[in-house]
Amino acid sequence: MKITEQIKQPIAREMELFEKKFRDSMSSKVALLNRITYYIVNRKGKQMRPMFVFLTAKMISGGTVNERTYRGAAVIELIHTATLVHDDVVDDSNRRRGFFSINALWKNKIAVLVGDFLLSKGLLLSIDNGDFDLLRIISVAVREMSEGELLQIEKARRLDITEDIYYEIIRQKTATLIAACCSLGACSVEPESDHTEKMRKFGELIGMAFQIKDDLFDYTDDAIGKPTGIDIKEQKMTLPLIYTLNHCTKEEKKWLINSVKNHNKDKKRVKEVIAFVKQKNGLGYAEEKMAQFREEALLILADYPSSVYKDALMLMVNYVIERKI
Repeated sequence: MKITEQIKQPIAREMELFEKKFRDSMSSKVALLNRITYYIVNRKGKQMRPMFVFLTAKMISGGTVNERTYRGAAVIELIHTATLVHDDVVDDSNRRRGFFSINALWKNKIAVLVGDFLLSKGLLLSIDNGDFDLLRIISVAVREMSEGELLQIEKARRLDITEDIYYEIIRQKTATLIAACCSLGACSVEPESDHTEKMRKFGELIGMAFQIKDDLFDYTDDAIGKPTGIDIKEQKMTLPLIYTLNHCTKEEKKWLINSVKNHNKDKKRVKEVIAFVKQKNGLGYAEEKMAQFREEALLILADYPSSVYKDALMLMVNYVIERKI
């Protein structure tokens, strides 16, 4: 059995019901919108985020979920989908998970409006049901994701990212949404309890590990998810690169910055950069940091009694680090 199926097993019924609720939450009176959202739903990814919501909720409640949990999962997936649609416009990307992106099929103007529509649908789902505690969690995540993206753009122009700034960028860009999933799950079943903050921290740690794993894919040939060297081509400062910049001679640093800034489209030069980062232990260092985040996340889970939901979350933590895509 595939690891994702193993993780899904304790929440299979919830995920099935969620699919229907999620589809309903996207409905509109506009035929064009319905056509586009139908396209989105049928090309869904692994749905890791709703899985986090349900597993966290069931671990904390001892196996039960409620309507708030379903709404929380739907809101997260709506917001996440909206950000992906907007990201593809920002990155001028024509592909998403092997399929054409919304902007490739319907152009940028429609893609931006569809993203806005999904975002508002998510927020209204919470407001209409009085889930203001859940709305607060998700709104903070949306704000942080925007700030993280802008911070990255600002820093990429000057290539002056320190390790601390890098962690702040990935905490906001990636980890904040996974943190929101876990705190939403907890808050949906046990409002105003310590579990909400504990699970937020747990999700944040997994999100950090998840993003570092993504960075590492840039240096491996076996990643199916994205082409090797794409971050270098886009002048993204990732952990292996930051570590290497801080652990090389002045001359090497000059060559490295010049390569990333001015020769990032040159395939041969990008290959040389990748080889140099490997040689300087940039990958080993990033793997070490990723393992640290995983250990901290597992420590938080250690406080909870044994259950199939806890086991599935532990599997999820390991999957994040060991995935091949």
